[in-house]
Amino acid sequence: MSAYTATVTVRLKHGVLDPEAETTKQALQRLGFELEGLRSADRFEIDLEAESAEVAHERASEMAERLLANPTIHDYDVEVTDR
Repeated sequence: MSAYTATVTVRLKHGVLDPEAETTKQALQRLGFELEGLRSADRFEIDLEAESAEVAHERASEMAERLLANPTIHDYDVEVTDR
């Protein structure tokens, strides 16, 4: 068994309203920043032990599917690194 850190980034799918990002975008524009768009995301860092990086990726993906993300409205990415 090896130690890994899986980083799961969860964001709303394109077309789903993101009020947090919209409010932040408006505040940045009021501060004088020019931007075309802004999206918010949640990032989870999961420390786990697994037989391989592939197994760690599969386990983190299952966590995302079952709890961390709602597949109806969210997209997610999983990255695994050695710890």
